[in-house]
Formats: sequence, structure tokens, C-alpha cells
Amino acid sequence: MRIVLDAMGSDACPEPEIHAAMEAARLFTDEIILVGPQKQLETILKGIEAPSPNIRLVDAADVITMEDKGLKLALKAKRQNAQNTMAVGIDLVKNGEADAFVTAGNTGGALATAYYRLGVISGVERPGLTGLFPVKEGYCVVLDIGANPDCKPEHLVHFGIMGAVYAEKILGKNEPRVGLLSNGEEAGKGNQLVQDTYPLLEASGLNFIGNVEGKELFQGRADVVITDGFTGNILLKSTEAVAKLITDLLRQELLSSTRTKLGALLAKPAFESIKKLIDPAEVGAAPLLGIDGLVFIGHGRSDQRALVNAIRVTRQAINSNLLNALQTAIKERIASLSAQVKP
Repeated sequence: MRIVLDAMGSDACPEPEIHAAMEAARLFTDEIILVGPQKQLETILKGIEAPSPNIRLVDAADVITMEDKGLKLALKAKRQNAQNTMAVGIDLVKNGEADAFVTAGNTGGALATAYYRLGVISGVERPGLTGLFPVKEGYCVVLDIGANPDCKPEHLVHFGIMGAVYAEKILGKNEPRVGLLSNGEEAGKGNQLVQDTYPLLEASGLNFIGNVEGKELFQGRADVVITDGFTGNILLKSTEAVAKLITDLLRQELLSSTRTKLGALLAKPAFESIKKLIDPAEVGAAPLLGIDGLVFIGHGRSDQRALVNAIRVTRQAINSNLLNALQTAIKERIASLSAQVKP
């Protein structure tokens, strides 16, 4: 398989991307296509002993930065002859020269570029950025976590369908339980969006278990939890902040005396397991489900390990034929709902 890696995505680019490409090419023996300023990438690669033959460079002189917004961002994403790394990389997927695109760059830039250049799966109006949240018994698929601040009920239904397919293909869940994030379990709870979405999910044919609160999400009650991108992004960032706070406080307390240091040494394997579970780098990247192609987005602070894991989960999506499964599920489910959803 052929995976494109945006060489200019992460905060510390391009070194983490180059070393991740080297490691992934050795681990998986797939072709990793690094897209970025070719001369700069060649100079760095020359300093690496025995670079992998599975790495291919594709030149892209421009970059979509975190400062690019509004019209400037839209033009960089949409122009046919755009030469930024996202446009060039996603065009490789569009033209059949690669199977998927991975970036740790500007999330809005990746979303806009994928939307304009690949389009969406037929029947889908909004792609959803999809995260794997650590829960009591593994992971829960949560979407949208930031692509769509404002949503309609039918958008959340689409998220439910796509999230269920992702849980099946990536987490191996049979008939995944789909929950709707709300401030109460009862069907009448939630804002107007939640209340209007509830009956549509009941009629969707999904294994819909009703509303779930935040505490139930982390208890592992649902395999898929859907929400709008505004709420989902707050949930994501709050979860990451709380996880870091707990980790920092534990480290501080465990290193406060000789006795606690000895206890920490004995408990180190357990702490390492927990740290691995809550570390976003273990997942690596989140897919943009609904885009008519495989596009994965990682954290801007991604290091080599995070990017290798991003490539790993991307490979899993390719091997499981995720895109085709999404296309089929959307066609079947939305056709049955079309009479119930008003434009």
C-alpha cells in the first residue's frame, strides 16, 4: 500500500515526519510518500544512515499554516494548481497514486482541502472528525470532535452510521452500541439538536442505546458516541487536560518522599499501562469520516512515535476496506431514512 505523509504538518516538522517515515517503511514495508520541499527533505535524508528504499519524495513548496484562515485558507485548499503539501498529498489520493493521506497540520486546512479535492461520500453532507477515547474496557469512537461546530439532526445520524462502521472495522465491535451525548439519559433531555436527533437514531437501524452522559461514556456504556463538533471538541480538550492534570499530580505526589518513590517503583508497570492508554500518541491520528477518501489528522505536537502510530491506524483502515464499507453503509441506511428527514 502507499501512504502519503505530510512532511510539514507537525509543530517540529519535518524531522519527526522524516524519522517516522523511515521507521514505518521498515516496520510495514509499505511505500511512504513524503510530501514537502524536496531539497530540504533530501538534505535531511542524506544525513540518515541507510535511508529506506520504500520512501518516495514528492515536491510541494507551500504549506498551509495555523495562521491561514478564511479566504486565504479556502484558496490554498481549493485552487486547482495549489502547491501546498496538503493539496499535493490529497491529489495523490484523488488520482489513485496513493491509498491514504496523513497529516499533523492545520485541522481546518486538512478538512477544507479534503472536502474541496476529494468531496464527500454520496449521501453525506458533513464529514466528521473521529476520535478514539479511552474508556473502562478499551476505546469508544466519538464524533464529531471538531469539524462541524453547528450541526443538523441528520448530520448526527450520518455520524452515527459512520462511527458504527469505524467501530466494526477498527475496534472489531459487532453491532456496536451507539449513544447520543446529552446531559441526561432520558429521551426528553438535551438541547433541541439532541431532542430532534433522538427519534431519527431510533429509526436508523443502528444499535441505538439512547442518550449517554459524559460519565457513562468513560464507563464504556457505548461503543460509539455522537455529538456536534462544538461539544465534541470541548469534550476532547477537557479530557486531555484532565488526563494530563492527573498524571502530573500523581508524578508530583509519588516523587515527594523516599517512601512514595519506592511505592512508585513497585507500581511502575501499572502506571505505564495507564499512561499508554491515555496518551493520544498511542492512537496517532483521527480519520475524517465522510470524505470520499482516507484522510487522517494527528496532533500538531505529534512526535515520531505518534506519527508511526498514525500510519499504523491508517494501514488498518486500508486493510479493512473502511472506505468501501462507509460508502455501502451510508447508501443503505440513508436510503431508508430519506423519507423521514426533511431538507
